Amino acid sequence: MENWSPDSWKSKPILQQPEYPDSSAVKKVEDELALMPPLVFAGEVRSLQKQLADVASGQAFLLQGGDCAESFAEFNATNIRDTFQVMLQMAVVMTFAGSCPVVKVARIAGQYAKPRSAGTETVDGIELPSYRGDIINDIAFNAASRTPDPERLVKAYHQATSTLNLLRAFAQGGFADLHKVHQWNLSFVEKSPQSEKYQHLAKQIDDTLAFMEACGIRSSNVPQLKETSLYTSHEALLLNYEQALTRQDSLTNRWYDCSAHMLWIGDRTRQLDGAHIEFLRGVENPVGVKVGPTMQPDELIQLIDALNPDNLPGRLTLISRMGADKITEHLPALVRRVKEEGRKVVWSSDPMHGNTIKASSGYKTRSVDSILKEMKGFFEVHRAEGTYAGGVHFEMTGQNVTECIGGAYRITEEGLADRYHTHCDPRLNADQALELAFLIADTLKQARGR
Repeated sequence: MENWSPDSWKSKPILQQPEYPDSSAVKKVEDELALMPPLVFAGEVRSLQKQLADVASGQAFLLQGGDCAESFAEFNATNIRDTFQVMLQMAVVMTFAGSCPVVKVARIAGQYAKPRSAGTETVDGIELPSYRGDIINDIAFNAASRTPDPERLVKAYHQATSTLNLLRAFAQGGFADLHKVHQWNLSFVEKSPQSEKYQHLAKQIDDTLAFMEACGIRSSNVPQLKETSLYTSHEALLLNYEQALTRQDSLTNRWYDCSAHMLWIGDRTRQLDGAHIEFLRGVENPVGVKVGPTMQPDELIQLIDALNPDNLPGRLTLISRMGADKITEHLPALVRRVKEEGRKVVWSSDPMHGNTIKASSGYKTRSVDSILKEMKGFFEVHRAEGTYAGGVHFEMTGQNVTECIGGAYRITEEGLADRYHTHCDPRLNADQALELAFLIADTLKQARGR
């Protein structure tokens, strides 16, 4: 890449960075991370890009989801397993309905940093730095906790390592067996208040598996039925961490950010002359960009040209996050322009970030109805423009939290306090995420039929 190096971003303006009190301590940690083994490998990254190229051509569907911000305190095998499990459950439903592969990319093993709307927070007249995620500082509201600590970068790396080890074991060790995953779905169907709505699809999957068994196609002799691929992703916010984990591939001599398979740039840090665009334009990983309601068509084309100048399918995912009431107004012009320019991208919907509200109880929350409305609007726009709605991007957890209101289980504003555990933004719980998967399945089935 001409005029690019892993540290060329340092010559560009940068936003959303912590102010560390000791620069020498930061440099020491960066040097330590630069000597650490990569978290992911170039071959895995290339495999993901090939699968995303299938999504771009309408031959597959992208499911991206996971925690809003991973927490050091909630780091344990059970939570990792539960997130993995609900991703598999959703993928099985979507794969069957859409009759196409589902590419599974989790927000995990690196989603520790969060951009904030303000650099400081004031409580009872006391002003302190904002909480920016466990990789930077602590959520407790006191001066010591809110002071950015570079040693947290190392802790995040080690927790990401352990998370990836467990995910690889789950993916290849039989936990992902298609028959087992479907049994988890049946349990959801039986207890859901809308069980009748899902019974038909669940029975179809069950009948198909029984037919395959009768034909001798089972997990014991077809590895694809008991193994899966799950890729990792996070927002590339802390560029000193990303640079420290960037490696030159020995086979191709190209640079890969080995902190995750896929990285994305948020709506707050997508400035064309900014450091985040500069860094990610030079690595070979698939890249995502959040596309909000302020994005203009000309700006979007310039951004695409900066990040994917060779127009490679699978390289760039545009993640729409407009808000339920804005998507049909703002998205069509962007989709139309990208299509007219012949740009090969994956279009995905993030129906979470544009629909955050404050409940009367004071909790930040999101309505499942608004999330569903934005998703429907996303599919409608692409249907009208003759383009492919290629994916969804959720903040969700496998835990039984009460952070988003509505859904089949009708979580109310009053019920948010029961199990409101997020450190940042409200997440769908496992039941709400799977409910949306069944609803997306209907849309996918119709789209594939057309």
